[in-house]
Amino acid sequence: MKLFKLYILLFTAAIFISCEAEFENAIEDNEVYKVGDADFSNYVSVGNSLTAGFADNALYREAQMNSLPNILAQQFALVGGGEFTQPMVEDNIGGLLLNGNPLPGFDTRLVLSTQSGTPAPENISGTPQTDITNVLSGPFNNMGVPGAKSFHLGLSGYGDISNVETIANPYFVRFASSPSATVIDDAVAQNPSFFSLWIGNNDVLAYATSGGTGTDQTGNLDPTTYGFNDITDPNVFGGVYNAYVDALTSSASGGVLYNIPDVTNIPFFTTVPNNALELDAQTAADLTGFFQAFAGIFTQGLIMQGVPPAQAQALAAQYALTFNEGPNRFLIEVPVTETNPLGFRQMQENELLLLTIDQSALAQGYGSVVLTPEVLQVLGLLQQGGTPTPEQAQLVLDAVSPISDADALQTSELDAISNARMAYNSIIEGAAQANELAFVDVDELLEQSQVGIPFDGGTLSSTFVTGGAFSLDGVHLTPRGYALVANETIRAINQTYGSTLPGVNLGDFRTIVTSDNTGM
Repeated sequence: MKLFKLYILLFTAAIFISCEAEFENAIEDNEVYKVGDADFSNYVSVGNSLTAGFADNALYREAQMNSLPNILAQQFALVGGGEFTQPMVEDNIGGLLLNGNPLPGFDTRLVLSTQSGTPAPENISGTPQTDITNVLSGPFNNMGVPGAKSFHLGLSGYGDISNVETIANPYFVRFASSPSATVIDDAVAQNPSFFSLWIGNNDVLAYATSGGTGTDQTGNLDPTTYGFNDITDPNVFGGVYNAYVDALTSSASGGVLYNIPDVTNIPFFTTVPNNALELDAQTAADLTGFFQAFAGIFTQGLIMQGVPPAQAQALAAQYALTFNEGPNRFLIEVPVTETNPLGFRQMQENELLLLTIDQSALAQGYGSVVLTPEVLQVLGLLQQGGTPTPEQAQLVLDAVSPISDADALQTSELDAISNARMAYNSIIEGAAQANELAFVDVDELLEQSQVGIPFDGGTLSSTFVTGGAFSLDGVHLTPRGYALVANETIRAINQTYGSTLPGVNLGDFRTIVTSDNTGM
């Protein structure tokens, strides 16, 4: 079988992508801007990793300095905005320690490396210096907590280190005002004059990045029973979200709310195509022949179990798959049902593969058929008109290797994500309208990034690595991507509050980082 290797990265030249052009349209020192009806003197941002500045699958200092709210705070300073403090980590390595030992699941950040010959994301070497037992003294204007879901912001004990193996978040442990504090209470206690709230992504994203292995909890109003990869019930989301907005608006002159983008617009789900089973004419014919034999073997097995021949042939016919020269779609696991007793089929056009899928396994037959010498021997026997033993027949059935549920999103899972996300977004936009707050449609913005968003120095897009908008984890933005959202935020604020805040130059912010540029 000729299966083209799926390179994660599109161009070797991408290793130079962090070398940026300079721009000459800097803000003039004597230019005056209007504050409008908003008061930016004490800006507090609340949210998850997209607020914290998370990038390249880690939280590190240079990324925090280019976080969305920190970019905004620098512009707010032009109209009286005050100091903006963040719970800074100790290094640019990423990862976390607990009592001097690496905390499992919190890896160092990704950089673009050429060590393997082909440019690919790799974890930077080094030992993290950020130990969560070293609690910082706040308060902090940036209340972004990576990994937080909507209901986590109001969860007591979310910053308690004794709960770190259960409900606590290691990032919040570092800067919670007390072990029993909640994120929203610590934010409100600062009496913000202006706020931003971007929460809800993880309420569907964790389900999506797990390949839909969690549960859609729509209809379950008790979030204490949810698993990490579950989808949050929209009524639960709406209850806590509106409560957060009410609490934040109690002291603020205004604020800005962000909606939840469609997962199909981020490179974690769009980089590896589901039709990358590239076949030449002979291999396509051979694979078609294999599945004809497969269907025949399965038909005979059903008949031997007492299934009427006509019914057996009808059930088995769905496995007589055909393949063509050129691109073909991979096979995918689906739930076993009476109508699909073997639990696999070819992927549909809209279905997605995850960026983290093992592409070397795809090259060896994962997603199609693993043809071992023993299987080929049975196929030869069938071609000669022979009858395989039950053990030999089972070898053929076992050779099919569909992509597991954890590596893909099938239609039903995409529908569950979309339904929840649209419900969340309706709640968010409704809260913005009811409270006369600025609103940023990040969903539309990232949809535009699919085709590219022009700026003075080029075009910013969601194409993995070369597009410049997304970091190497395929989910979080680069500093330039965060700057793009910052400019959209400033437009929304100016429109809502009559201010004249200037945007930032996107070209002043970097995209990805290469392994030979890690001393940032």
